[in-house]
Order: sequence, then structure tokens, then C-alpha cells
Amino acid sequence: MTATPVHDLLVSLQLSDSAFPSGFYTMSHGLEGYRQAGAVTTDGVENLLSGVLIHSVGPGDATALARAHEAVLAEDWPRVQLVDQMLFASKLNAEMRRASVRSGHQLTDIAAETIGGPELARWRRDVHDKSTPGCQPVATAVAYAASGVGQEQAVASDMSAFAVSFLGAALRLRLLDHRQVQVVLHGIGSVIEEATRAAVHRDLEDLGGCAPMADVMSAQHERAEARLFAS
Repeated sequence: MTATPVHDLLVSLQLSDSAFPSGFYTMSHGLEGYRQAGAVTTDGVENLLSGVLIHSVGPGDATALARAHEAVLAEDWPRVQLVDQMLFASKLNAEMRRASVRSGHQLTDIAAETIGGPELARWRRDVHDKSTPGCQPVATAVAYAASGVGQEQAVASDMSAFAVSFLGAALRLRLLDHRQVQVVLHGIGSVIEEATRAAVHRDLEDLGGCAPMADVMSAQHERAEARLFAS
């Protein structure tokens, strides 16, 4: 299919859809840890999501996606692997690393079957050969680049998918109801736009977020006796 604005939109909608079986549904992205600790209430969900997007996802996952996307287009596969390895190393908690890799492998296999193309075939081989961890943002970058979707749209779509997943967890944890989720999702749009612009222009050497409290909550969540989510 020839790449057109409508084609790009359709690919973005498919890959960022909450129904896409990438494993996002199994993650709370640290929110369950906050809930277990009594550290977040209904009124605080939007501010927490905003902080995670600006200080963690944007400098980390979104930046990796942007840099990997351009490396795929340049057919620089050693650099794609370097981005993947740096992102994996930047995730301080084991459950966050496992969740990203599990989701990335799932996305890689499904995208290779549905989208296809030499880029995804190459990436899938590297992941299966264990030449690279295969984190979700880098796998997503390969899928978007293989589909002809531009870098900025790819980053924004993936950050939107993260926000939807985070808010879906808030719904299941009974922090928000369905109406409140939509209000927060609309309100967070400007934050996603800001974080996207920053990620697109951030150097690879500056990859990595700083959200100490989120790391603490994730570490506590790893050892929780009962968990609804994988992260």
C-alpha cells in the first residue's frame, strides 16, 4: 500500500489501539504500586500521568523510539540495537525491563505477520537470535518505520497508547470511572504534544528519565503478595 496521510493514520490507529495484543493490557506502568501504597487518589491521577510522561516516558521510551525510527530508515541496524540496549539498561526495575521486553517481542511477532517487510523481518531475526533485548518502543519504531509512518506521528501515537493503557489501569483499579478517563485523556493531550516534541529532538546520549518515586513504587510492586498487573 502506498503511504498516504490516511494510510499513516490507519497504521497509527491499529498499533496504538488498546485492543492490539502487545501486552499493554497487563501493565499498570507503576500505577498499581502507587495504589497499593495509598500514594495516589482520583484527583491525583492526571498529575501523576503527566509527570510520568514528561519525566520518564518522554526522555526514555519516546526518545528511544525516535532515535530507533531514524536508524531504521537509515538502515543502520547496529544503531537500532544500540538504542535498544541503552533503553533496556536505563530501566532500573526488573519488572519494567521484563514488561518492556515481553511486550516488544509480542509486538514484533504480530507486526511481522500483519505489516511484514524486510525491516520487520530483520528486526524479528535479531530479537529471536537474542542479539538485542527487543524493548517495546524500539519494536514499535521498527513497525512504524516499515509502514512509512513519520517519526513525530509514531512517537505521539505510542505516547497516546501509553496514556490509554495507564488510564485503563486506573479504571480497573477503581481510581477513575469511564467518564473521568475520557476527561483526563483529553486534558493530557498538550502534555503528549510537549513530550513528543522534546523526544524527537533529544540526543541519544541524553536518553533516560528521572522519576525516583515511580522507581520506588515499581520496586515495591515487584514484591507485593498480590498483584493485578505485571508492572
